[in-house]
Amino acid sequence: MLSSMYTRMLVEVLSQNLTNGSTNISIYILPNIFLSYITNNCYNLFTRLYRLYRIGSTIFMKAVNFRPFILRMNMITAFINILISLYLHLQGSSTILSTTLSYTLPCNCNHKRIGLYYLLSTFLFGISGTILSVLIRLELCSSSNRIIPIENQNFYNLKITLHGLLMIFFLVMPGLFGGLGNTFVPIYLGSSEVAYPRINNMSVLVIPLSYTLVLLSLNNEFGSGIGWTLYPPLSTSLMSLSPVGIDVIICGLLLSGISSTLTSLNFFVTIQNMRCYGMTLSNMSVYVWSIIITASMLLLVLPILTGALIMLIADLHYNTVFFDPLFGGDPVFYQHLFWFFGHPEVYILILPAFGLISMILSGLIQVIIFGNQSMILAMSCISILGSVVWSHHMFTVGMESDTRAYFTVVTMMISLPTGSKIFNWLCTYLGTNASLLQIRTSAVFFVLIFLLMFTIGGSTGVILGNGAVDIALHDTYYIVTHFHFILSLGTVIAIFSGIMFFQDQLLSFLGSLSSISSSTSSISRYHLVVTFVGILLTFTPMHFLGFNVMPRRVLDYQDYLNSWNYLCSIGSSITLISFFILGTSYTGIYRHNSMISQYQ
Repeated sequence: MLSSMYTRMLVEVLSQNLTNGSTNISIYILPNIFLSYITNNCYNLFTRLYRLYRIGSTIFMKAVNFRPFILRMNMITAFINILISLYLHLQGSSTILSTTLSYTLPCNCNHKRIGLYYLLSTFLFGISGTILSVLIRLELCSSSNRIIPIENQNFYNLKITLHGLLMIFFLVMPGLFGGLGNTFVPIYLGSSEVAYPRINNMSVLVIPLSYTLVLLSLNNEFGSGIGWTLYPPLSTSLMSLSPVGIDVIICGLLLSGISSTLTSLNFFVTIQNMRCYGMTLSNMSVYVWSIIITASMLLLVLPILTGALIMLIADLHYNTVFFDPLFGGDPVFYQHLFWFFGHPEVYILILPAFGLISMILSGLIQVIIFGNQSMILAMSCISILGSVVWSHHMFTVGMESDTRAYFTVVTMMISLPTGSKIFNWLCTYLGTNASLLQIRTSAVFFVLIFLLMFTIGGSTGVILGNGAVDIALHDTYYIVTHFHFILSLGTVIAIFSGIMFFQDQLLSFLGSLSSISSSTSSISRYHLVVTFVGILLTFTPMHFLGFNVMPRRVLDYQDYLNSWNYLCSIGSSITLISFFILGTSYTGIYRHNSMISQYQ
Protein backbone atom coordinates (compact mmCIF):
# COMPACT_ATOMS: atom_id res chain seq x y z
CA MET A 1 0.00 0.00 0.00
CA LEU A 2 1.00 3.58 -0.50
CA SER A 3 2.11 5.48 2.55
CA SER A 4 -0.31 7.95 4.12
CA MET A 5 1.69 10.94 2.94
CA TYR A 6 1.49 9.97 -0.71
CA THR A 7 -2.17 8.99 -0.37
CA ARG A 8 -2.93 12.41 1.10
CA MET A 9 -0.96 14.08 -1.68
CA LEU A 10 -2.91 12.19 -4.34
CA VAL A 11 -6.28 13.04 -2.72
CA GLU A 12 -5.34 16.72 -2.53
CA VAL A 13 -4.33 16.81 -6.21
CA LEU A 14 -7.54 15.09 -7.30
CA SER A 15 -9.76 17.25 -5.09
CA GLN A 16 -8.08 20.43 -6.33
CA ASN A 17 -8.69 19.47 -9.95
CA LEU A 18 -12.31 18.55 -9.27
CA THR A 19 -12.91 21.74 -7.25
CA ASN A 20 -11.59 23.90 -10.09
CA GLY A 21 -13.91 22.15 -12.50
CA SER A 22 -11.02 20.73 -14.50
CA THR A 23 -11.48 17.34 -16.05
CA ASN A 24 -7.81 17.08 -16.92
CA ILE A 25 -6.71 15.10 -13.87
CA SER A 26 -2.94 14.96 -13.63
CA ILE A 27 -2.31 11.25 -13.75
CA TYR A 28 1.40 11.68 -14.41
CA ILE A 29 2.01 12.10 -10.69
CA LEU A 30 1.43 8.38 -10.17
CA PRO A 31 4.82 7.22 -11.55
CA ASN A 32 6.54 9.71 -9.24
CA ILE A 33 4.64 8.36 -6.22
CA PHE A 34 5.40 4.77 -7.01
CA LEU A 35 9.06 5.46 -7.69
CA SER A 36 9.37 7.47 -4.50
CA TYR A 37 7.70 4.62 -2.64
CA ILE A 38 10.15 2.13 -4.10
CA THR A 39 13.13 4.41 -3.35
CA ASN A 40 12.17 5.05 0.29
CA ASN A 41 10.68 1.71 1.36
CA CYS A 42 12.50 -0.97 -0.63
CA TYR A 43 16.07 -0.29 0.48
CA ASN A 44 16.15 -3.53 2.51
CA LEU A 45 15.22 -5.49 -0.56
CA PHE A 46 18.10 -3.94 -2.51
CA THR A 47 20.42 -4.71 0.42
CA ARG A 48 19.42 -8.36 0.44
CA LEU A 49 19.84 -8.61 -3.30
CA TYR A 50 23.21 -6.97 -2.93
CA ARG A 51 24.25 -9.58 -0.35
CA LEU A 52 23.21 -12.38 -2.68
CA TYR A 53 25.17 -10.69 -5.41
CA ARG A 54 28.26 -10.50 -3.21
CA ILE A 55 28.02 -14.21 -2.38
CA GLY A 56 27.77 -15.09 -6.05
CA SER A 57 30.57 -12.73 -7.03
CA THR A 58 32.97 -14.29 -4.49
CA ILE A 59 32.30 -17.67 -6.07
CA PHE A 60 32.56 -16.72 -9.74
CA MET A 61 34.69 -13.58 -9.77
CA LYS A 62 36.34 -11.05 -7.57
CA ALA A 63 34.11 -9.11 -5.26
CA VAL A 64 32.57 -6.10 -6.95
CA ASN A 65 31.40 -3.17 -4.89
CA PHE A 66 27.96 -2.71 -6.40
CA ARG A 67 26.17 -0.88 -3.59
CA PRO A 68 27.95 2.47 -4.07
CA PHE A 69 27.05 2.29 -7.74
CA ILE A 70 23.35 1.80 -6.94
CA LEU A 71 23.38 4.61 -4.39
CA ARG A 72 25.25 6.87 -6.78
CA MET A 73 22.72 6.25 -9.55
CA ASN A 74 19.84 6.91 -7.14
CA MET A 75 21.47 10.15 -6.04
CA ILE A 76 22.07 11.25 -9.66
CA THR A 77 18.45 10.45 -10.62
CA ALA A 78 17.07 12.31 -7.62
CA PHE A 79 19.39 15.27 -8.26
CA ILE A 80 18.31 15.52 -11.91
CA ASN A 81 14.67 15.34 -10.89
CA ILE A 82 15.20 18.14 -8.34
CA LEU A 83 16.95 20.31 -10.95
CA ILE A 84 14.16 19.81 -13.50
CA SER A 85 11.47 20.52 -10.92
CA LEU A 86 13.31 23.61 -9.66
CA TYR A 87 13.87 24.96 -13.16
CA LEU A 88 10.25 24.45 -14.19
CA HIS A 89 9.06 25.96 -10.90
CA LEU A 90 11.19 29.05 -11.48
CA GLN A 91 9.86 29.23 -15.03
CA GLY A 92 6.30 28.97 -13.77
CA SER A 93 5.61 25.49 -15.15
CA SER A 94 3.82 22.69 -13.40
CA THR A 95 5.65 19.95 -11.57
CA ILE A 96 3.55 17.42 -13.45
CA LEU A 97 5.55 18.19 -16.61
CA SER A 98 8.80 17.53 -14.74
CA THR A 99 7.42 14.18 -13.63
CA THR A 100 6.45 13.44 -17.22
CA LEU A 101 9.93 14.30 -18.49
CA SER A 102 11.59 12.23 -15.77
CA TYR A 103 9.61 9.03 -15.63
CA THR A 104 7.28 8.47 -18.57
CA LEU A 105 9.87 7.16 -21.03
CA PRO A 106 10.47 3.74 -19.42
CA CYS A 107 6.89 3.23 -18.23
CA ASN A 108 4.61 4.93 -20.76
CA CYS A 109 3.12 2.95 -23.65
CA ASN A 110 0.90 5.64 -25.14
CA HIS A 111 1.44 5.75 -28.89
CA LYS A 112 1.40 9.57 -29.07
CA ARG A 113 3.96 9.89 -26.31
CA ILE A 114 6.21 7.29 -27.94
CA GLY A 115 5.87 9.15 -31.23
CA LEU A 116 7.13 12.29 -29.50
CA TYR A 117 10.10 10.39 -28.09
CA TYR A 118 10.89 9.13 -31.59
CA LEU A 119 10.76 12.66 -32.98
CA LEU A 120 12.90 14.07 -30.18
CA SER A 121 15.50 11.33 -30.72
CA THR A 122 15.34 12.00 -34.45
CA PHE A 123 16.12 15.67 -33.93
CA LEU A 124 19.09 14.93 -31.66
CA PHE A 125 20.51 12.23 -33.93
CA GLY A 126 19.97 14.43 -36.97
CA ILE A 127 21.97 17.24 -35.37
CA SER A 128 24.93 14.90 -34.81
CA GLY A 129 24.76 13.60 -38.38
CA THR A 130 24.52 17.15 -39.74
CA ILE A 131 27.56 18.23 -37.73
CA LEU A 132 29.52 15.33 -39.25
CA SER A 133 28.48 16.44 -42.73
CA VAL A 134 29.58 20.01 -41.96
CA LEU A 135 32.98 18.67 -40.86
CA ILE A 136 33.22 16.79 -44.16
CA ARG A 137 32.45 19.93 -46.11
CA LEU A 138 34.94 21.97 -44.06
CA GLU A 139 37.62 19.52 -45.10
CA LEU A 140 36.52 19.73 -48.75
CA CYS A 141 36.10 23.51 -48.94
CA SER A 142 39.43 23.64 -50.79
CA SER A 143 42.01 21.19 -52.01
CA SER A 144 44.79 19.71 -49.82
CA ASN A 145 44.45 19.07 -46.10
CA ARG A 146 42.43 21.50 -44.02
CA ILE A 147 41.26 20.33 -40.61
CA ILE A 148 42.45 16.70 -40.65
CA PRO A 149 46.20 16.09 -40.24
CA ILE A 150 47.98 13.84 -42.67
CA GLU A 151 48.68 11.16 -40.07
CA ASN A 152 44.96 10.84 -39.22
CA GLN A 153 43.29 10.89 -42.60
CA ASN A 154 41.26 7.79 -41.79
CA PHE A 155 39.10 10.02 -39.58
CA TYR A 156 37.65 11.50 -42.76
CA ASN A 157 36.48 8.05 -43.85
CA LEU A 158 35.05 7.48 -40.37
CA LYS A 159 33.05 10.72 -40.62
CA ILE A 160 31.57 9.58 -43.93
CA THR A 161 30.70 6.19 -42.42
CA LEU A 162 28.97 7.63 -39.37
CA HIS A 163 27.22 10.37 -41.35
CA GLY A 164 25.58 7.81 -43.64
CA LEU A 165 24.58 5.47 -40.82
CA LEU A 166 23.20 8.20 -38.57
CA MET A 167 21.18 9.90 -41.26
CA ILE A 168 19.61 6.72 -42.65
CA PHE A 169 19.09 4.53 -39.59
CA PHE A 170 18.72 7.18 -36.88
CA LEU A 171 17.18 10.23 -38.57
CA VAL A 172 14.85 9.28 -41.40
CA MET A 173 13.65 5.84 -40.27
CA PRO A 174 12.80 6.74 -36.65
CA GLY A 175 11.35 10.09 -37.69
CA LEU A 176 9.07 9.21 -40.60
CA PHE A 177 8.30 5.58 -39.82
CA GLY A 178 8.50 5.38 -36.03
CA GLY A 179 7.65 8.90 -34.88
CA LEU A 180 4.89 10.11 -37.18
CA GLY A 181 3.69 6.54 -37.78
CA ASN A 182 3.13 5.88 -34.08
CA THR A 183 1.35 9.20 -33.74
CA PHE A 184 -1.09 8.99 -36.64
CA VAL A 185 -1.65 5.34 -37.64
CA PRO A 186 -3.93 4.44 -34.65
CA ILE A 187 -5.81 7.73 -35.14
CA TYR A 188 -6.45 7.10 -38.82
CA LEU A 189 -7.55 3.54 -38.05
CA GLY A 190 -9.95 4.63 -35.32
CA SER A 191 -8.03 2.52 -32.84
CA SER A 192 -7.25 3.45 -29.26
CA GLU A 193 -3.71 2.04 -29.32
CA VAL A 194 -1.30 -0.05 -31.35
CA ALA A 195 -1.51 -3.82 -31.12
CA TYR A 196 1.51 -4.30 -28.84
CA PRO A 197 2.10 -1.17 -26.73
CA ARG A 198 4.92 -2.59 -24.58
CA ILE A 199 6.79 -3.84 -27.64
CA ASN A 200 6.32 -0.34 -29.02
CA ASN A 201 7.91 1.06 -25.87
CA MET A 202 10.82 -1.36 -26.13
CA SER A 203 11.40 -0.36 -29.75
CA VAL A 204 11.97 3.29 -28.84
CA LEU A 205 14.18 2.37 -25.87
CA VAL A 206 16.50 0.33 -28.11
CA ILE A 207 17.19 3.27 -30.46
CA PRO A 208 19.42 5.33 -28.08
CA LEU A 209 21.38 2.19 -27.17
CA SER A 210 22.09 1.36 -30.81
CA TYR A 211 23.01 5.00 -31.46
CA THR A 212 25.49 4.90 -28.57
CA LEU A 213 27.09 1.72 -29.90
CA VAL A 214 27.54 3.24 -33.35
CA LEU A 215 29.18 6.34 -31.86
CA LEU A 216 31.54 4.16 -29.80
CA SER A 217 33.39 3.44 -33.05
CA LEU A 218 34.94 6.90 -32.62
CA ASN A 219 36.76 5.69 -29.50
CA ASN A 220 39.36 3.55 -31.28
CA GLU A 221 42.98 3.91 -32.20
CA PHE A 222 42.14 3.28 -35.85
CA GLY A 223 38.60 4.35 -36.69
CA SER A 224 36.40 2.10 -38.77
CA GLY A 225 36.28 4.25 -41.90
CA ILE A 226 34.82 1.53 -44.11
CA GLY A 227 31.85 3.42 -45.53
CA TRP A 228 28.24 2.94 -44.48
CA THR A 229 27.99 -0.09 -46.80
CA LEU A 230 30.59 -2.05 -44.74
CA TYR A 231 32.14 -3.70 -47.79
CA PRO A 232 34.54 -6.60 -47.26
CA PRO A 233 37.44 -7.31 -47.39
CA LEU A 234 38.07 -3.90 -45.79
CA SER A 235 35.53 -4.55 -43.02
CA THR A 236 36.83 -8.10 -42.40
CA SER A 237 40.54 -7.29 -42.37
CA LEU A 238 42.31 -7.45 -39.01
CA MET A 239 45.35 -5.66 -40.42
CA SER A 240 44.06 -2.28 -41.60
CA LEU A 241 41.44 -1.07 -39.09
CA SER A 242 40.32 -1.68 -35.53
CA PRO A 243 38.00 -4.71 -35.43
CA VAL A 244 36.40 -3.41 -32.22
CA GLY A 245 35.12 -0.34 -34.06
CA ILE A 246 33.55 -2.56 -36.72
CA ASP A 247 32.05 -4.78 -34.01
CA VAL A 248 30.25 -1.92 -32.26
CA ILE A 249 28.92 -0.58 -35.58
CA ILE A 250 27.55 -4.00 -36.51
CA CYS A 251 26.04 -4.51 -33.05
CA GLY A 252 24.44 -1.05 -33.23
CA LEU A 253 22.95 -1.84 -36.64
CA LEU A 254 21.62 -5.17 -35.40
CA LEU A 255 19.89 -3.44 -32.48
CA SER A 256 18.47 -0.83 -34.83
CA GLY A 257 17.20 -3.66 -37.03
CA ILE A 258 15.51 -5.27 -34.02
CA SER A 259 13.76 -1.98 -33.24
CA SER A 260 12.62 -1.54 -36.86
CA THR A 261 11.41 -5.15 -37.04
CA LEU A 262 9.36 -4.83 -33.87
CA THR A 263 7.85 -1.55 -35.04
CA SER A 264 7.03 -3.03 -38.46
CA LEU A 265 5.39 -6.07 -36.88
CA ASN A 266 3.43 -3.80 -34.58
CA PHE A 267 2.14 -1.63 -37.44
CA PHE A 268 1.35 -4.65 -39.61
CA VAL A 269 -0.75 -6.35 -36.93
CA THR A 270 -2.40 -3.07 -35.91
CA ILE A 271 -3.49 -2.22 -39.44
CA GLN A 272 -4.71 -5.75 -40.12
CA ASN A 273 -6.63 -6.37 -36.91
CA MET A 274 -7.45 -3.10 -35.13
CA ARG A 275 -9.34 -1.06 -37.71
CA CYS A 276 -12.59 0.47 -36.55
CA TYR A 277 -15.95 -0.96 -37.60
CA GLY A 278 -16.67 -0.31 -41.28
CA MET A 279 -13.08 0.56 -42.27
CA THR A 280 -11.77 -1.75 -44.96
CA LEU A 281 -8.47 -1.81 -46.80
CA SER A 282 -10.11 -0.04 -49.74
CA ASN A 283 -11.07 3.10 -47.80
CA MET A 284 -7.97 3.47 -45.65
CA SER A 285 -5.90 6.63 -45.87
CA VAL A 286 -2.96 6.86 -48.29
CA TYR A 287 -0.69 7.46 -45.30
CA VAL A 288 -1.78 4.23 -43.62
CA TRP A 289 -1.19 2.38 -46.87
CA SER A 290 2.32 3.84 -47.09
CA ILE A 291 3.05 2.61 -43.55
CA ILE A 292 1.79 -0.94 -44.17
CA ILE A 293 3.74 -1.20 -47.45
CA THR A 294 6.86 0.05 -45.68
CA ALA A 295 6.37 -2.41 -42.82
CA SER A 296 6.00 -5.28 -45.30
CA MET A 297 9.21 -4.31 -47.08
CA LEU A 298 11.09 -4.06 -43.79
CA LEU A 299 9.93 -7.51 -42.71
CA LEU A 300 11.09 -8.85 -46.09
CA VAL A 301 14.58 -7.32 -46.36
CA LEU A 302 15.78 -6.79 -42.78
CA PRO A 303 16.54 -10.52 -42.27
CA ILE A 304 18.81 -10.34 -45.33
CA LEU A 305 20.81 -7.48 -43.81
CA THR A 306 20.95 -9.27 -40.46
CA GLY A 307 22.35 -12.39 -42.10
CA ALA A 308 24.97 -10.37 -43.99
CA LEU A 309 26.10 -8.59 -40.80
CA ILE A 310 26.33 -11.87 -38.87
CA MET A 311 28.44 -13.31 -41.70
CA LEU A 312 30.72 -10.26 -41.41
CA ILE A 313 31.19 -10.92 -37.69
CA ALA A 314 31.85 -14.59 -38.41
CA ASP A 315 34.53 -13.70 -40.99
CA LEU A 316 36.04 -11.18 -38.60
CA HIS A 317 36.28 -13.33 -35.47
CA TYR A 318 35.32 -16.96 -36.10
CA ASN A 319 37.58 -17.93 -39.02
CA THR A 320 34.85 -18.32 -41.62
CA VAL A 321 35.62 -17.37 -45.21
CA PHE A 322 32.28 -16.23 -46.64
CA PHE A 323 33.81 -13.12 -48.23
CA ASP A 324 37.52 -14.03 -48.41
CA PRO A 325 38.55 -14.67 -52.04
CA LEU A 326 41.81 -16.35 -51.02
CA PHE A 327 39.88 -19.30 -49.60
CA GLY A 328 36.99 -19.52 -52.04
CA GLY A 329 34.82 -16.72 -50.66
CA ASP A 330 33.28 -13.97 -52.73
CA PRO A 331 33.19 -10.26 -51.69
CA VAL A 332 30.64 -9.58 -54.44
CA PHE A 333 28.26 -11.95 -52.64
CA TYR A 334 28.14 -9.47 -49.76
CA GLN A 335 27.29 -6.69 -52.19
CA HIS A 336 24.33 -8.72 -53.46
CA LEU A 337 23.14 -9.35 -49.89
CA PHE A 338 23.60 -5.75 -48.82
CA TRP A 339 21.95 -4.11 -51.82
CA PHE A 340 19.04 -6.54 -51.73
CA PHE A 341 18.36 -4.70 -48.48
CA GLY A 342 19.90 -1.36 -49.48
CA HIS A 343 17.78 -0.47 -52.48
CA PRO A 344 14.41 -1.36 -50.90
CA GLU A 345 15.70 0.68 -47.94
CA VAL A 346 15.58 3.77 -50.16
CA TYR A 347 11.87 3.20 -50.74
CA ILE A 348 11.38 2.29 -47.09
CA LEU A 349 12.64 5.80 -46.35
CA ILE A 350 10.65 7.62 -49.03
CA LEU A 351 7.27 5.81 -48.98
CA PRO A 352 6.20 7.23 -45.56
CA ALA A 353 7.20 10.64 -46.94
CA PHE A 354 4.85 10.04 -49.91
CA GLY A 355 1.99 9.29 -47.53
CA LEU A 356 2.82 12.26 -45.32
CA ILE A 357 2.93 14.70 -48.24
CA SER A 358 -0.40 13.34 -49.50
CA MET A 359 -1.93 13.81 -46.05
CA ILE A 360 -0.61 17.38 -45.72
CA LEU A 361 -1.70 18.39 -49.23
CA SER A 362 -5.17 16.93 -48.68
CA GLY A 363 -5.47 18.68 -45.33
CA LEU A 364 -4.39 22.07 -46.65
CA ILE A 365 -6.77 22.12 -49.61
CA GLN A 366 -9.54 20.13 -47.87
CA VAL A 367 -10.05 17.70 -50.76
CA ILE A 368 -9.32 14.03 -51.32
CA ILE A 369 -6.09 13.37 -53.23
CA PHE A 370 -6.69 13.15 -56.97
CA GLY A 371 -6.47 9.49 -57.98
CA ASN A 372 -6.46 8.17 -54.44
CA GLN A 373 -6.56 4.51 -55.49
CA SER A 374 -3.90 5.04 -58.14
CA MET A 375 -1.60 6.53 -55.48
CA ILE A 376 -1.90 3.33 -53.45
CA LEU A 377 -1.33 1.21 -56.54
CA ALA A 378 1.71 3.31 -57.49
CA MET A 379 3.26 2.82 -54.03
CA SER A 380 2.67 -0.94 -54.30
CA CYS A 381 4.32 -1.04 -57.73
CA ILE A 382 7.26 1.00 -56.43
CA SER A 383 7.76 -1.42 -53.55
CA ILE A 384 7.67 -4.49 -55.82
CA LEU A 385 9.90 -3.05 -58.56
CA GLY A 386 12.27 -1.54 -56.00
CA SER A 387 12.92 -4.98 -54.52
CA VAL A 388 14.16 -6.52 -57.79
CA VAL A 389 16.63 -3.88 -59.05
CA TRP A 390 19.33 -4.12 -56.40
CA SER A 391 22.19 -4.85 -58.81
CA HIS A 392 22.05 -1.46 -60.50
CA HIS A 393 24.33 -0.43 -57.63
CA MET A 394 26.86 -3.00 -58.91
CA PHE A 395 27.18 -2.33 -62.65
CA THR A 396 30.98 -2.06 -62.31
CA VAL A 397 31.56 -5.54 -60.81
CA GLY A 398 31.44 -7.18 -64.23
CA MET A 399 27.96 -8.31 -65.30
CA GLU A 400 26.75 -10.02 -68.40
CA SER A 401 25.13 -7.73 -70.95
CA ASP A 402 21.73 -9.42 -70.56
CA THR A 403 21.79 -9.00 -66.78
CA ARG A 404 22.81 -5.36 -67.09
CA ALA A 405 20.04 -4.76 -69.64
CA TYR A 406 17.43 -6.28 -67.28
CA PHE A 407 18.42 -4.11 -64.33
CA THR A 408 18.57 -1.02 -66.58
CA VAL A 409 15.06 -1.56 -67.93
CA VAL A 410 13.43 -2.37 -64.58
CA THR A 411 15.16 0.61 -62.95
CA MET A 412 13.71 2.94 -65.55
CA MET A 413 10.29 1.34 -65.08
CA ILE A 414 10.22 2.62 -61.49
CA SER A 415 9.96 6.16 -62.88
CA LEU A 416 6.47 5.38 -64.25
CA PRO A 417 4.56 4.92 -60.95
CA THR A 418 6.73 7.60 -59.35
CA GLY A 419 5.90 10.07 -62.12
CA SER A 420 2.20 9.24 -61.78
CA LYS A 421 2.37 10.21 -58.10
CA ILE A 422 3.93 13.56 -59.00
CA PHE A 423 1.14 14.27 -61.49
CA ASN A 424 -1.51 13.21 -58.95
CA TRP A 425 -0.15 15.71 -56.44
CA LEU A 426 -0.07 18.44 -59.07
CA CYS A 427 -3.61 17.63 -60.24
CA THR A 428 -4.81 17.77 -56.64
CA TYR A 429 -3.61 21.36 -56.51
CA LEU A 430 -4.68 22.36 -60.03
CA GLY A 431 -8.15 20.85 -59.62
CA THR A 432 -9.05 23.26 -56.83
CA ASN A 433 -9.78 26.99 -56.83
CA ALA A 434 -7.50 27.67 -53.86
CA SER A 435 -3.97 28.77 -54.57
CA LEU A 436 -1.24 27.33 -52.43
CA LEU A 437 0.52 30.65 -52.55
CA GLN A 438 -2.49 32.24 -50.83
CA ILE A 439 -2.17 29.77 -47.96
CA ARG A 440 0.78 31.49 -46.38
CA THR A 441 2.17 28.69 -44.28
CA SER A 442 5.64 27.24 -44.42
CA ALA A 443 4.18 23.70 -44.55
CA VAL A 444 2.75 24.48 -48.01
CA PHE A 445 6.06 25.67 -49.37
CA PHE A 446 7.84 22.66 -47.88
CA VAL A 447 5.43 20.48 -49.89
CA LEU A 448 6.25 22.40 -53.07
CA ILE A 449 9.98 22.13 -52.36
CA PHE A 450 9.57 18.39 -51.82
CA LEU A 451 7.87 17.99 -55.21
CA LEU A 452 10.59 20.01 -56.95
CA MET A 453 13.54 18.29 -55.30
CA PHE A 454 12.14 14.80 -55.63
CA THR A 455 11.51 15.39 -59.32
CA ILE A 456 15.11 16.52 -59.84
CA GLY A 457 16.48 13.58 -57.83
CA GLY A 458 14.30 11.09 -59.66
CA SER A 459 15.43 12.47 -63.03
CA THR A 460 19.09 11.95 -62.14
CA GLY A 461 18.14 8.44 -61.02
CA VAL A 462 16.81 7.65 -64.49
CA ILE A 463 20.11 8.86 -65.94
CA LEU A 464 22.10 6.66 -63.57
CA GLY A 465 19.81 3.71 -64.27
CA ASN A 466 21.44 3.39 -67.68
CA GLY A 467 24.21 0.84 -67.26
CA ALA A 468 26.64 2.53 -69.66
CA VAL A 469 26.24 5.95 -68.05
CA ASP A 470 26.49 4.49 -64.55
CA ILE A 471 29.86 2.89 -65.33
CA ALA A 472 31.19 6.33 -66.28
CA LEU A 473 29.70 8.11 -63.26
CA HIS A 474 30.05 5.36 -60.67
CA ASP A 475 31.62 6.47 -57.35
CA THR A 476 31.60 10.12 -58.38
CA TYR A 477 29.79 13.03 -56.76
CA TYR A 478 26.96 12.60 -59.26
CA ILE A 479 25.89 9.53 -57.25
CA VAL A 480 26.15 11.58 -54.03
CA THR A 481 23.95 14.39 -55.31
CA HIS A 482 21.39 11.90 -56.71
CA PHE A 483 20.59 10.15 -53.44
CA HIS A 484 20.91 13.35 -51.43
CA PHE A 485 18.27 15.01 -53.58
CA ILE A 486 16.01 12.06 -52.75
CA LEU A 487 16.89 11.70 -49.07
CA SER A 488 18.32 14.96 -47.73
CA LEU A 489 16.08 17.16 -49.87
CA GLY A 490 13.13 14.74 -49.92
CA THR A 491 12.59 12.85 -46.69
CA VAL A 492 14.04 15.52 -44.39
CA ILE A 493 11.84 18.19 -45.98
CA ALA A 494 8.86 15.85 -45.52
CA ILE A 495 9.72 15.61 -41.81
CA PHE A 496 9.91 19.41 -41.54
CA SER A 497 6.61 19.79 -43.37
CA GLY A 498 4.91 17.19 -41.15
CA ILE A 499 6.13 18.81 -37.95
CA MET A 500 5.05 22.27 -39.13
CA PHE A 501 1.62 21.13 -40.26
CA PHE A 502 0.79 18.78 -37.36
CA GLN A 503 2.50 20.61 -34.51
CA ASP A 504 -0.84 21.47 -32.87
CA GLN A 505 -1.51 17.73 -32.62
CA LEU A 506 2.05 16.72 -31.78
CA LEU A 507 2.44 19.40 -29.09
CA SER A 508 -1.12 19.32 -27.78
CA PHE A 509 0.11 18.86 -24.20
CA LEU A 510 1.38 22.47 -24.37
CA GLY A 511 -2.12 23.78 -24.96
CA SER A 512 -2.27 27.16 -26.67
CA LEU A 513 1.52 27.43 -26.60
CA SER A 514 1.88 24.93 -29.42
CA SER A 515 0.90 27.64 -31.92
CA ILE A 516 3.53 30.14 -30.75
CA SER A 517 5.99 28.95 -33.41
CA SER A 518 3.35 28.03 -35.98
CA SER A 519 3.97 27.55 -39.67
CA THR A 520 2.67 31.09 -40.27
CA SER A 521 5.18 32.77 -37.95
CA SER A 522 8.13 34.77 -39.21
CA ILE A 523 10.76 32.46 -37.75
CA SER A 524 9.20 29.47 -39.53
CA ARG A 525 9.47 31.34 -42.81
CA TYR A 526 13.09 32.20 -42.06
CA HIS A 527 13.72 28.52 -41.41
CA LEU A 528 12.04 27.62 -44.70
CA VAL A 529 14.11 30.07 -46.75
CA VAL A 530 17.42 29.22 -45.04
CA THR A 531 16.80 25.47 -45.42
CA PHE A 532 15.89 25.77 -49.08
CA VAL A 533 18.89 27.95 -49.94
CA GLY A 534 21.27 25.80 -47.88
CA ILE A 535 20.37 22.39 -49.29
CA LEU A 536 20.10 23.70 -52.86
CA LEU A 537 23.49 25.40 -52.64
CA THR A 538 25.02 22.29 -51.07
CA PHE A 539 23.97 19.67 -53.60
CA THR A 540 23.40 21.42 -56.93
CA PRO A 541 27.14 22.04 -57.62
CA MET A 542 27.79 18.35 -57.00
CA HIS A 543 26.23 17.59 -60.41
CA PHE A 544 29.10 19.46 -62.06
CA LEU A 545 31.63 17.80 -59.76
CA GLY A 546 30.25 14.44 -60.89
CA PHE A 547 30.51 15.36 -64.57
CA ASN A 548 34.13 16.35 -63.86
CA VAL A 549 34.58 12.82 -62.43
CA MET A 550 35.53 13.89 -58.90
CA PRO A 551 35.62 10.66 -56.85
CA ARG A 552 33.68 10.53 -53.61
CA ARG A 553 35.15 9.43 -50.25
CA VAL A 554 38.44 11.13 -51.14
CA LEU A 555 39.54 14.14 -49.11
CA ASP A 556 41.69 15.79 -51.79
CA TYR A 557 41.04 16.77 -55.38
CA GLN A 558 42.37 18.81 -58.28
CA ASP A 559 42.66 22.56 -57.85
CA TYR A 560 40.32 23.42 -60.72
CA LEU A 561 37.38 21.97 -58.69
CA ASN A 562 37.86 24.45 -55.86
CA SER A 563 34.99 26.78 -56.84
CA TRP A 564 32.26 24.11 -56.89
CA ASN A 565 33.45 22.58 -53.61
CA TYR A 566 33.58 26.00 -51.98
CA LEU A 567 29.93 26.61 -52.91
CA CYS A 568 28.97 23.22 -51.47
CA SER A 569 30.73 24.04 -48.19
CA ILE A 570 28.94 27.39 -47.91
CA GLY A 571 25.60 25.67 -48.46
CA SER A 572 26.38 23.10 -45.78
CA SER A 573 27.06 25.85 -43.25
CA ILE A 574 23.77 27.55 -44.16
CA THR A 575 21.94 24.24 -43.65
CA LEU A 576 23.45 23.93 -40.16
CA ILE A 577 22.17 27.42 -39.37
CA SER A 578 18.66 26.33 -40.38
CA PHE A 579 18.75 23.62 -37.69
CA PHE A 580 19.59 26.21 -35.06
CA ILE A 581 16.73 28.41 -36.30
CA LEU A 582 14.34 25.47 -35.89
CA GLY A 583 15.66 24.77 -32.39
CA THR A 584 15.40 28.44 -31.47
CA SER A 585 11.78 28.60 -32.59
CA TYR A 586 10.76 25.79 -30.25
CA THR A 587 12.93 27.07 -27.43
CA GLY A 588 10.89 30.24 -27.68
CA ILE A 589 7.80 28.22 -26.77
CA TYR A 590 9.13 27.55 -23.28
CA ARG A 591 10.32 31.11 -22.80
CA HIS A 592 6.90 32.34 -23.80
CA ASN A 593 5.41 29.78 -21.41
CA SER A 594 7.34 31.25 -18.48
CA MET A 595 6.26 34.80 -19.39
CA ILE A 596 2.58 33.85 -19.62
CA SER A 597 2.54 31.77 -16.43
CA GLN A 598 3.92 34.66 -14.39
CA TYR A 599 0.85 36.78 -15.13
CA GLN A 600 -1.82 34.09 -14.71
